[in-house]
Amino acid sequence: MTSTQAFRPDPARGRVYTARGIVRSTDVTPAGRLRLDSLARYLQAAAVDDLADSGLVAAAVWLVRRCEVIVRGFPQMRERITLRTFCSGTGPRWAERTTTVAGAAGDLLQASAVWAAVDPASGRPIAPGEEFLRVYEESAQGSTVSVRLSHPRPGGTEPGRPWPLRATDFDTARHVNNAVHWAVVEDLLADGGWLPARAEMEYHRPINPGCTPRLATGTDGDDHMVWLLDGRHLLASARLTPGFRHHGPG
Repeated sequence: MTSTQAFRPDPARGRVYTARGIVRSTDVTPAGRLRLDSLARYLQAAAVDDLADSGLVAAAVWLVRRCEVIVRGFPQMRERITLRTFCSGTGPRWAERTTTVAGAAGDLLQASAVWAAVDPASGRPIAPGEEFLRVYEESAQGSTVSVRLSHPRPGGTEPGRPWPLRATDFDTARHVNNAVHWAVVEDLLADGGWLPARAEMEYHRPINPGCTPRLATGTDGDDHMVWLLDGRHLLASARLTPGFRHHGPG
């Protein structure tokens, strides 16, 4: 079973950027399925390429606040894919980007991510600016989005297990790149025998050098929950809605 939630259609007007690629062996599980952390990197690359192609001189650094992925299926190793991406909503200091990943069987995955615009010097949230809206506002079709987070916090006192960081996890913003958080989800899926129909990630605090994250898991109804914690501080959380069974490691 896959998700019954409908994919958002591409806008009738406004900018839609298309990127193309091939699923590499470094981006898949042992069974050949595209990993979610690899998907997150594909989404970042498409967003960066879109900004560069638009000619927009970015005045802000964009940091992801939350991301939802709806799953119909997963691309496999060596499969040729396209990523269609567009601005699907705006807010005072943030914007939403929706990206649809298609393979040989048609549209497989759709990710909607809310990104906050941050001043690169001060690190404070800023408005995206008139030039950004000139390029991207039309495709949003007047839709406004919120940065509010909704995942439940972990209950009880279970501290979880250590989740060590590596030097390669950090990016130019000097914190753990958002794609790395999805590797936590892959740890859970590796032994679960199931794949999600929907996967959500919420980013509560940046993971900076010197942080010592711990990984805790639980449930919320039928959904599986994953939390990254530093002491009592919640760093990130993921909610996974089971979709279909699979056999083997991924």
